[in-house]
Amino acid sequence: MNRCPITYDECSESLYSEKGLKLLSPALKSLGLLNYTAEELRAEAMQRASKMSIQGVQPKLSAILNIKDGLFEIVDKGGRYILKPQHHIFPELPQNEDLTMRLAESIGIDIPLHGLIYSKDRSLTYFIRRFDRKGQKDKVAVEDFAQLAGMSRDTKYNYSMEKLVKLIDDYCTFPAIEKARLFKLVLFNYLVGNEDMHLKNYSVIIHNGKVELSPAYDLLNSSIVLRGDMEEIALSLNGKKRNLNREILVNYFGKERCNLTDKVIEKILKTIQVELPSWLKLIEISFLSEEMKEKYSRLLQKRINILGLEHN
Repeated sequence: MNRCPITYDECSESLYSEKGLKLLSPALKSLGLLNYTAEELRAEAMQRASKMSIQGVQPKLSAILNIKDGLFEIVDKGGRYILKPQHHIFPELPQNEDLTMRLAESIGIDIPLHGLIYSKDRSLTYFIRRFDRKGQKDKVAVEDFAQLAGMSRDTKYNYSMEKLVKLIDDYCTFPAIEKARLFKLVLFNYLVGNEDMHLKNYSVIIHNGKVELSPAYDLLNSSIVLRGDMEEIALSLNGKKRNLNREILVNYFGKERCNLTDKVIEKILKTIQVELPSWLKLIEISFLSEEMKEKYSRLLQKRINILGLEHN
């Protein structure tokens, strides 16, 4: 019995479920294998890097979905999707990112359509629909926080969460709403071991005439991928990047810096706590290897205990 890499639903002998195909497009009848191996995708990403506006450590490709032929096609311009193939050094990043984004969605964090697709060597490639595009040619106004802060790609870690909150106050139409969203995202990233949320991984978008936080992206359990004594947060919080705890994350960041009420904080904590059992189930049915599932679950349980979120 196969499991659909777009929905995680069982799909008999098919590679994808009907529901998964419909999420991509109501008119999509089937989806063929990506016409590249993982190695060929990485080579394509390297060759096309100078032509693309998306950068980063992971190899990335721009793509469109050809509904008529049922295929993702790699393009230099006009792409509506970003593809991330398997990394040559860091294991299982596509499976990791897809799972982490799925966990975020379960607690109401806004994320774009995403999933996994099979390449011709049956390796899995992560896809995500671009939220900074609409229609055939129109771009949506999006700025990342490095731009707002006047920082560069080289200085994207040289900032603090306290100053990031100030940027929300300065730029967002309804700062209180966005600070509650930020607080939930910060708690989430701590729980799932995403310690690489630098300035370029936060953005604002103009939506219905309002400046607000963009949908979340690049959510990944980086702690189980990287080795060594790692930091727990990319941008310092209360002068620290490790040994975070409930006092720092909830009382200091949520209550003091984001100025959230006890009621708002309690609602966010409850939302997360209620979903924790389903997170463990999603990890279990994910496309990670058994070894990585174990690492993911172990880290999650450790962080749950630190935040005092054990589900009764």
